[in-house]
Amino acid sequence: MGATAAVLLAVAACCCAALVAAAPPPHKHARISGHAGDVLGDDPVGKIKVFIYEMPRKYNYYLLEKDNRCLYHMFAAEIFMHQFLLASAVRTLNPEEADWFYTPVYVTCDLTQQGFPLPYRAPRIMRSAVQYIAATWPYWNRTEGADHFFLAPHDFGACFHYQEETAIQRGILPVLRRATLVQTFGQRNHPCMQSGSIIIPPYANPQKMQAHLISPGTPRSIFAYFRGLFYDMGNDPEGGYYARGARASVWENFKDNPLFDMSTEHPSTYYEDMQRAIFCLCPLGWAPWSPRLVEAVVFGCIPVIIADDIVLPFADAIPWDQISVFVAEAEVPRLDSILASVPPEDVLRKQRLLASPAMKHAVLFHQPAARPGDAFDQVLNGLARKLPHGKGAFLEPGEKVLDWSAGQENDLKPW
Repeated sequence: MGATAAVLLAVAACCCAALVAAAPPPHKHARISGHAGDVLGDDPVGKIKVFIYEMPRKYNYYLLEKDNRCLYHMFAAEIFMHQFLLASAVRTLNPEEADWFYTPVYVTCDLTQQGFPLPYRAPRIMRSAVQYIAATWPYWNRTEGADHFFLAPHDFGACFHYQEETAIQRGILPVLRRATLVQTFGQRNHPCMQSGSIIIPPYANPQKMQAHLISPGTPRSIFAYFRGLFYDMGNDPEGGYYARGARASVWENFKDNPLFDMSTEHPSTYYEDMQRAIFCLCPLGWAPWSPRLVEAVVFGCIPVIIADDIVLPFADAIPWDQISVFVAEAEVPRLDSILASVPPEDVLRKQRLLASPAMKHAVLFHQPAARPGDAFDQVLNGLARKLPHGKGAFLEPGEKVLDWSAGQENDLKPW
């Protein structure tokens, strides 16, 4: 072990010891301050009314019946959001009084044999659904979607592809250009990131995580923790393209560093291990987001976000700067010294904030019943904050903005 590594190890050991000794009682949490924290507990009821289009079952329920694996994968928010809204107090049965219109389409339920959403089918399903509501009700045509929102929890949102290069070539589905997209993908200045989108966390099963909770007084004896791929050997064996090389850099620089507990294996104690760690690495993969961020928040492990220009879920409500550590992709070789230099008092404050039930609820789509302040409420609050709609939302009679013939040839084929 070199002198620098030895110093860092000693610093980390002292930090771990100090944190264990000074760990706050589990019922005491730091105040969530700033603009974001002030709106985390907002109640959307009374501030927004949503009309749900009644769609033919082929757009949702038949897809789910065909393959119910989509109830359990990280894209499942589009299903649970529908179920939530059906019973929500914000729902209105009178479309004339609606602030927003919602089209329940389960595009990520059309799966490959391996369980991944079919990228060539999703645009056709969504385009067909928009054609249906435009032909059946008058409300789409008033605004061409400016008062409509759609769930798009795909790798690259409404670009509907898991490979970035192909997603960029396709672009956002043209018929959704005026709508508000509620999506997991968020990255500044990216062709698949539409202005005004609401970024949501990916779905992570709340009951599964609840079943793995350990005593909150358990010492956090792991300094930095990560389980996942470093290389995608099938698509990018050299590691320069996958995760823009960030994961490969983490592995090559720290695979032998005793501060880092890292592996490609996913042990049965994965959730318990996160609760024993101080820092949980959350690097980008093919896309900048993953359920790892949600898991870190729920288990009180400080997220170390390695994804340049990422737009985080509910950034206008969750104070990510107060609960996370951000590391630029170019700075990954210095990751050990960056984490070791975080003052213990800052670590403790971040841990207290993460211990707040409000923080945990905000990243979870609770099932079977929603909870106040959870991810469902955060979506509605985000929509409420976009009201009233601007003057440009409502079109003049006969006015058309969208080009229905735009898009890739394959995406224009009927579904």
